Amino acid sequence: MPSDLKVDVLVVGAGPAGLAAAEVASAQGARVLVVERMPSIARKLLMAGKSGLNITKDASVDHVIEACGRPWLAPMLRAFGPQEVQDWMRGLGQEIFTGSSGRVFPVAMKASPLVRAWAKRLEDQGVQLWTRAVWQGFDVPVLTEDGPRQVIAKSTIFAMGGASWARLGSDGAWAKTFQAEGIDLAPFQPANMGFDLRWSEPMLRHAGTPVKAVRVMAAGAEVSGEFVITERGIEGSAIYAISAAVREAMGTDGLAISLDLAPDRSLDALTGRLSRPRGKMSQSNYLRKATGLQGVKMALLREGGPLPQEARALAERIKAVPLMLRATRPLDEAISVAGGVTEMALDRDLSLRARPGVFCAGEMLDWEAPTGGYLLTACLATGRWAGAAAARFAAKST
Repeated sequence: MPSDLKVDVLVVGAGPAGLAAAEVASAQGARVLVVERMPSIARKLLMAGKSGLNITKDASVDHVIEACGRPWLAPMLRAFGPQEVQDWMRGLGQEIFTGSSGRVFPVAMKASPLVRAWAKRLEDQGVQLWTRAVWQGFDVPVLTEDGPRQVIAKSTIFAMGGASWARLGSDGAWAKTFQAEGIDLAPFQPANMGFDLRWSEPMLRHAGTPVKAVRVMAAGAEVSGEFVITERGIEGSAIYAISAAVREAMGTDGLAISLDLAPDRSLDALTGRLSRPRGKMSQSNYLRKATGLQGVKMALLREGGPLPQEARALAERIKAVPLMLRATRPLDEAISVAGGVTEMALDRDLSLRARPGVFCAGEMLDWEAPTGGYLLTACLATGRWAGAAAARFAAKST
């Protein structure tokens, strides 16, 4: 077996939280080793960047804290919030812009230039990186391509992700090891996920089609935006925005939601247009001319059952098309997860109460947030917070 390696800070996991932790700890002079079981770093971040990397939200810190739903994350987000994320991006040579919804993107729209610049900074700061290196448990050698390596670290930061997109590195397998140590965990649940629906055959022909300019209402929540029809149900930004509320309200028989297919028109205005004589027009043509509904929206309208003939009732249907969600999509398909290491298991530095000097960050922690830049902001913030605390702990252990 190769000789033991001694470091100040061991970081397990090379996603956004782990890399952020390594960056801050090494900048404070700590000798840092990052171990990553996948062949390369930041694989989930790179996948997210394929459709345009939404790095943060140009919003107040208070808004971001509220979106993350865990007040105990507030100190971390106040220390590294949306403005700090943008400054950090610029510091890595990445030009950014803010979209109309307040979402912040790199001009390149991809994650790869950011990851390359970040990796170069870490290398310049002396951070060591082992890929294809598997953490096997507390006080157990790291399994590397060259065999087991014993790493002796003054402090350790775990940033191994949640339990979604296992093929990119975060499978949640660490949870069993943590539970065996008596560390308090909240069960994993899917977050920012799609839902199953039993579509009719005509509706299945629209699989892959986006539904734009729609309001989704469910479980006391509502959001305007767009989503996508899938063969199994629905997914997309408007669905993700209410997914937590739907998940919590869903029973064994599913949950009824409704769609407003004409959110920019009032019920009275629709009723007025639908009260006009139909003449010789077909119902579909009449509805298209009177309401503008066609294509996938027309299909959704019919999915709600036989169409009422009376104008007011038909307008009410357009403003509230009923759909029955059957179940959430599987955990591994979710963009993110709820659950993980609880607030009770941690001190204010994100160190495990059961193991002082061992810190956790990112999606391993029990929090969730909607898409739109909140997820990455909180991962970076908690990673940096843990990195600074781990470096301080290591310095005191010298």
